Amino acid sequence: MCRVFGLKSHGCRKSNFQRLPIYGVVTRLLPLKDRMYKKALTSLTILFFMMGFITCLNDILVPYLKAIFALTYSQAALIQFCFFAAYGLTSIPFSKLIENIGYQKGMVVGFALAALGCLLFYPAVLLHIYALFLGALFVLASGIVLLQVAANPCVSIIGPPETASSRLTMAQAFNSLGTFVAPFFGAYFILSGLTNSIYAEGVVYPYFLIAMVLIVIALALSRLNLAGMETKETDESTWEEVLREKSLLLGVIGIFAYVGAEVAIGSFLVSYVMEILHVSETKAAPLIALYWGGAMIGRFIGIFTLKAFAPAKVLAAHALLAVVLVLVSMQTTGAIAIGCMVLVGLCNSIMFPTIFTLSIKGLKAGQEKKGSGLLATAILGGAVVPLLTGILADRIGLHHAFVLPVICYAYIAWLGISHLKTR
Repeated sequence: MCRVFGLKSHGCRKSNFQRLPIYGVVTRLLPLKDRMYKKALTSLTILFFMMGFITCLNDILVPYLKAIFALTYSQAALIQFCFFAAYGLTSIPFSKLIENIGYQKGMVVGFALAALGCLLFYPAVLLHIYALFLGALFVLASGIVLLQVAANPCVSIIGPPETASSRLTMAQAFNSLGTFVAPFFGAYFILSGLTNSIYAEGVVYPYFLIAMVLIVIALALSRLNLAGMETKETDESTWEEVLREKSLLLGVIGIFAYVGAEVAIGSFLVSYVMEILHVSETKAAPLIALYWGGAMIGRFIGIFTLKAFAPAKVLAAHALLAVVLVLVSMQTTGAIAIGCMVLVGLCNSIMFPTIFTLSIKGLKAGQEKKGSGLLATAILGGAVVPLLTGILADRIGLHHAFVLPVICYAYIAWLGISHLKTR
């Protein structure tokens, strides 16, 4: 573990740390004068991996708890709703907390809070109460929110502004790697025992293991020297003044639209495949991994495309392509419809980091924490848009309910074009 986090230890050789693939990518993204931060940024990529891993496990919890508690689809949807609602309720308070304790302590507390949420699954299983699972998920999600609020601006300010989108895309790429791995982990450790049990004890050991990993990461992170990454400027701006920054306000709406569209497609993709191809859940489920895997591949590619082209131009191109793919999927059937929807994951790849960095680019020194808190609040779109998509699907059918994600992607395309005009 000390090799991964770059801790000073007689048992860890520098050469071993430098062999890590992440280390080489990080080094190339930082200027020579800032190479002192390469181990810190490597650590941040690991944090992003864990955030993606934990978030994507919700896709496994939905069918698992639905079967255990015999839930309706609307009741099962509360899993995603409670998780993403935490962003809307805790982002700004956590931003204020980070203003007082700094990025590093904020991330340590975030991992500890997420670990607590994982441990709360045990009493939920013991008492067999669905509401307790939702409460545990909310605590877990609150820890992820705190990590998001602290880590995103931390990655952005660690190096030169012109490569901020590229650095954050790299970190988000490892976030996508976590979302790619999580379904396989959940299927093996959680869903595999579903047919042999009427209780939810299948989540106890996996989440206990995750809690232990989070605690170890928190302890290791607390020993790193990240003092140089803390902004020295004091920010006396009010939240209203920060939000009046046009680029930030448009970015808040953009993050809401992006997360809402991405989660809506991911949440209903299995049902969409089953409806079109008439296959079982088991055969449809692997396409979730392809959807999130596309985002992972796109983010690794984006590390370089965002350095070669204007980030706003890349954002507009990806969003327009997503609009076309979803519209084609809605108007077709069979493999073409499914293939187009899965490819949207590739389009999603660079959206979050690009919108985020474009949004805080014009903020004054010291306002990044408030800006990050407002942008993290917009992740509430992951709770609202999927719910509205589900309601629309009940009325006009799932095949055409994806008109809401189309509207979301159209706004993101406009956002990218507007930044190009401003520049």
